[in-house]
Amino acid sequence: MKSFKNKVAAITGAASGMGRTLAVELARRGCNLAISDVNDAELVKTAELASQHGVRVTVRKLDVSKRDEVYAWADEVVRDHGKVNLIFNNAGVALTAPIEHMKISDFEWIMGINFWGVVYGTQAFLPHLKASGEGHIINTSSLFGLMAVPTQGAYNASKFGVRGFTEALRMELDMEGACVSATCVHPGGIATNIANAGKVDPIMEKLTGQSVDAHKRRANKLINVTTAESAALQILEAVENNERRVLVGNDAKKLLWPSGRPGSLIGNWANWWGAGRPSPPALSSSTACRCTCGTPARARTTCPSCCCTACRPACTPTRAGRRRCRPNTASSVWIYPALA
Repeated sequence: MKSFKNKVAAITGAASGMGRTLAVELARRGCNLAISDVNDAELVKTAELASQHGVRVTVRKLDVSKRDEVYAWADEVVRDHGKVNLIFNNAGVALTAPIEHMKISDFEWIMGINFWGVVYGTQAFLPHLKASGEGHIINTSSLFGLMAVPTQGAYNASKFGVRGFTEALRMELDMEGACVSATCVHPGGIATNIANAGKVDPIMEKLTGQSVDAHKRRANKLINVTTAESAALQILEAVENNERRVLVGNDAKKLLWPSGRPGSLIGNWANWWGAGRPSPPALSSSTACRCTCGTPARARTTCPSCCCTACRPACTPTRAGRRRCRPNTASSVWIYPALA
């Protein structure tokens, strides 16, 4: 899809974050909008911002985990606008909890929104997209739809599911020669409200010594890597180029070390459990990384004389040192999601 002018785009999760910035940027390009969210007060604010660009905007309070609501909204969009060309299945939530202690009700909650919301949105809108003659499905997965991390088992499951679902859909549409295509979006750390709105299991306080509010504050700092405005531009560029997958943000693009192990991104987002415990013996000077960034010891790896995780890519340890510098898996790493 080379132009969004005079098209109609439906966006879920449009009350804030990437959903809002996508709506405003599409409106700026002359695209009419149908936007939805559970937060109708903030959704109206998004509509006001988008309407300033002279396009038609309709709003709907919507819970994407409710199949009947999603299907009814898809039909409503076509009635109101005459057609629909794009569906951005963007709504998502976060959950931080070890798998052993995770409540099934919380697991069902996150899967209902992050995974089933995408499935419902795709199936509800696909016939209408085909009827328009030119359509595109944009499903939001995550960097954590490409890699798994501790305490994000449910979030990983939902986003890996979105990735597999969307990639299979893209293949089917290509084989069919359909006038509709699909793109899977994998954001890294995006400055949005997802951490504040997400759930943190109370067991995390016992495991880490940090309150739920402290976890959320730290998560906000760790995911503040790419602005939502920049994310929207990257996503729309991917749609214009009909890309199968788009990694949003430099952190997402630096996903892995050459060795195949999680790279600097993990270090930047990690909250090392047991940070206040006695440190293990330091590495010898011959194997220690050279790091002068001044990062506090508690934010460094489990090798205290080694480089801090944020600067690790710039370090030049010996082969033996590099092996020893890797995180000590015995002292668990608690990581927050990077979402939209």
